[in-house]
Formats: sequence, structure tokens, C-alpha cells
Amino acid sequence: MHRFFVPQLYNETMTIEGVDARHISKVLRMQPGAQLQIVSDNGVSALAEITAIDSECVTVHCLEKLAESHEPAVRLILAQGLAKGEKMEFIIQKAVEMGAYSVVPVAMEHSVVRLDGAKAAKKVERWQKIAESAAKQSKRDIIPEVQPVQTMSQMLSANDCATKIIAYECEDKKSLKAALKEAQAKGALTDLLLIIGPEGGISEAELDAARAAGAVPVSLGRRILRAETAGLVAISAIFYETGDLGD
Repeated sequence: MHRFFVPQLYNETMTIEGVDARHISKVLRMQPGAQLQIVSDNGVSALAEITAIDSECVTVHCLEKLAESHEPAVRLILAQGLAKGEKMEFIIQKAVEMGAYSVVPVAMEHSVVRLDGAKAAKKVERWQKIAESAAKQSKRDIIPEVQPVQTMSQMLSANDCATKIIAYECEDKKSLKAALKEAQAKGALTDLLLIIGPEGGISEAELDAARAAGAVPVSLGRRILRAETAGLVAISAIFYETGDLGD
């Protein structure tokens, strides 16, 4: 069943407007009586029935609230070093599908891509649309935010999560699993900042800054993963360890 986000507080009668209304009427060709799911701005999911429709506005009547949550128990923020080409789009799309709460594009020392000003804002706008589309497809209860492009220091100071983990290819003592077990033992796995480097990797200065901010360097295994692979592998492992991928 198709799911749509509505920027309004939950009510028995609600409206879907703009791009989504055009998609419902022109692409899906839904008619009054058809059912869909909506998620309101205050996080309420509901089964709804279309009562009126045109190309700019779809009116729905909410039939019942849906109690099931599609969100992970751990609020995971992915801080991803800027990757070139379409890799960032792929990373953001898949991270949202898998359950990331937010994505922070980080301009790191070894990033090939350089974004600033209007160019950065335009990229973030496009990435946010990709995140929204992925959230709808994967039936998320929220639309994860793609934050503005930040430096490493800006990102570290703005995201004060209970647990911070940085994947570092030269780390050979602590695994991701070990770091997660330590955080679980402390009751600190409510929210987690996951830092992943760009194609050129994480610099020593960035590693030191992350350590100073409380981030734990971890290994993702004996093989070197690409920038567009590392974060997704780590997210999968984190949600597996915390029980989000089933019992």
C-alpha cells in the first residue's frame, strides 16, 4: 500500500497536496474509495480512504491509526565523508531505507568532492528529495533529514550522541561488535553517531578530533571497503546487533 507524508497534525480528515497529489491522481490514477497510508507531522500513521481528488489536492478520511512502528530502537546518525559522483545519492538512499535517522554530509580532508555555498545547498536539496522518496518506499514513519554540508569539527560539535563510532581502516584492535557490546553494557545505545570516511579515507587529524569528541575507532573487518559500502555494512551490523533485523 502506498504511503504519503503530510505536513500537518493528525486529524480525521486530511489533505495531500503538491507533488504527492499529482502522483496519486496522474501516475497512480487512484480514485475516491481507494485506500492508502498517511504519516502526519506528529508521527501518527494511519490507514486512510480517498474521499475527493484532483491534480493539486487529495482529501482523505482516516479509518484507523496504525500502531506498528517501522523505526529502529537506536537513533542512528550517519556522518558520511563526501563521496564523488552518484555515490552520495546511493549512500543516502540506502541509509534511509535501512533506518538511519539522519545523514550528515561531511567535507573531509581527503574528500575528492568540494562543495560550498549555493552548490552545496543545491546538492542537499536534491539529497533530501532522495531521502524522502526512500522513506516512502521503505515505509518509514519519518523523513530522515539530510543535514547541510559540514566540516568534521562542525559535525562533531553538533551531534552529541550517547555513542560515537568512527570506522578506521588502520584500526586492528577493536571491532564494531566489541564497541557495540561495550555501549550496550553502559546503556548508551539509544542514539549513535556513525562516522565514515570518503574515498581517500580519514586523516590522522580527523581521527584525533573524533577521539577527542568521544568517538571510538573500530574495524569493519579484514577487507578494505569502498566509501559507498562501508557505511551500509556498518548500519546493517549495528541494527543486527541491536535486534532491528529480526529476532
